[in-house]
Amino acid sequence: MSEERITRVTLEEARKMKGKTDWARVDALSDEDIERAVAEDPDAPPFWTDEDWANAQRVDPQKHTAVWLDRDIVDRFKEQGPHFQARINAALRAFLDARKRDAEETADKALPEASS
Repeated sequence: MSEERITRVTLEEARKMKGKTDWARVDALSDEDIERAVAEDPDAPPFWTDEDWANAQRVDPQKHTAVWLDRDIVDRFKEQGPHFQARINAALRAFLDARKRDAEETADKALPEASS
């Protein structure tokens, strides 16, 4: 964008400016009108279908915390591109899932077999 097209105003000046929105027209729109307009808007995100919801998975919220990692580990993940924290998280998740599977398999082997 060209600098000459930028108009700077103070907050006070901005509050005095008249908007161009036709609020009476917006207030008169029915839910069906709004849904049709959204459906026809190529920039609108798609609606979630029942199939989308059926395949959705719950994701636990993340907790931000400081973790001390060896420099070479962080460097190796950073070398693979952006979002290295997500890849570290995925690696830790895979490790924990594998440990859980191993523990479940060990517990299953320790159970006595049922006699017929």
